[in-house]
Amino acid sequence: MKRADLIPAKILTTQQAKQRIAQWRLLNKTIAFTNGVFDILHRGHIYSLSQAAAEADYLVVGLNSDASVKRLKGESRPVNDGESRALALAALLMVDAVVIFGEDTPLELIKILMPDVLVKGGDYTVEQIAGSKEVMNRGGRVVINPLLEGFSTTRIIEQVKK
Repeated sequence: MKRADLIPAKILTTQQAKQRIAQWRLLNKTIAFTNGVFDILHRGHIYSLSQAAAEADYLVVGLNSDASVKRLKGESRPVNDGESRALALAALLMVDAVVIFGEDTPLELIKILMPDVLVKGGDYTVEQIAGSKEVMNRGGRVVINPLLEGFSTTRIIEQVKK
């Protein structure tokens, strides 16, 4: 994509994302949703996002706000602010929309957007994934993809400190 000016347009408010998803659904397209902190983008993130994008026609990424990252990861995080993290995600080819949310989990955002596929990486069970019940009750599916071993933001931060 040579139109770098379009990258910020992929960063949406919750209401804008809801409208965009409605437009995609009019075209009979499916929507996948995944979420995370994505503090220092690395190979594991690219793998995870690629796996999520393969599950539907469009991929929406829920991004934890700076305040929620601090609550979840501690005062020293995030390393990169929300705007920087959102822009980096929006620049990725496989990401169609980025929505920043302020809660500790994306449950409320998922209830509003109601994706067709909810994707999470890791060793979760379906019951542990925020929004799984809501998505499945609506006829959607939940996919748990394995993580790419050896890649994590925490590990990168530890290596930089050495």
